[in-house]
Amino acid sequence: MTGCPRRHATSPPSPLRTTGVAGSFPTGLGPTRPHPVPLGFVFRSRAKDEKAQSAVSAQVTDSKQPRDPQAPKGRPTPKRSAAQSQRRSVASTPMTRKEAAKRQREQRRTALAKQREALASGDERYLPARDKGPVRKFARDFVDSRFNIAEYFLPMAVVILVLSMVRVASLQNVALLLWLVVIVLIVLDSIVSGFRLKKRLAERFPDDRRRGAVAYALMRSLQMRRLRLPKPQVKRGERP
Repeated sequence: MTGCPRRHATSPPSPLRTTGVAGSFPTGLGPTRPHPVPLGFVFRSRAKDEKAQSAVSAQVTDSKQPRDPQAPKGRPTPKRSAAQSQRRSVASTPMTRKEAAKRQREQRRTALAKQREALASGDERYLPARDKGPVRKFARDFVDSRFNIAEYFLPMAVVILVLSMVRVASLQNVALLLWLVVIVLIVLDSIVSGFRLKKRLAERFPDDRRRGAVAYALMRSLQMRRLRLPKPQVKRGERP
């Protein structure tokens, strides 16, 4: 028939071919053919990626930082503050019973050495508790500044003992008499010294504790001057 346009038979359009996974661009639309995206890249775990990146960065950081000669291999040199805090933590860690006993023995030995030096020099800081204080020091000086009969008790006791061992009646009687005389003189001298010292202490230290100071001084007077500890700091006849 005339006037009717002639229809040409057309074949249906062929479907576009795609590569890769669903959602990727078709092959014929782009200027270049894209590479197919592997499935492993799409469904790869992020945790593994982060672990791998952190391991690589840690290796790079460790390789750049200098290593302490005393630090374990593969570790950076610790900072000064970190090292000091570590030493404090090690010092504060609880010790075993053996270590604690060893430390106590060392401390006791050091304290005894300081006491011996103080007894020889008269240093008040390291004296024993019975020798500390101004009251005790005055009592020592009072005894050391005067002549005491009691300080010759030991030599006279040895002489009397030797005389009493001799098998002579007259010498034994003399030894017994000397023994009585020495005892009486020591008692009288101690009584007089005690009263004088008590009076001086009350005048010098009215507000301090004076209990036991007189007995302390009398016990010191029984010792020979060279054997007294702490060592005498005043001379005979010198007023304390």
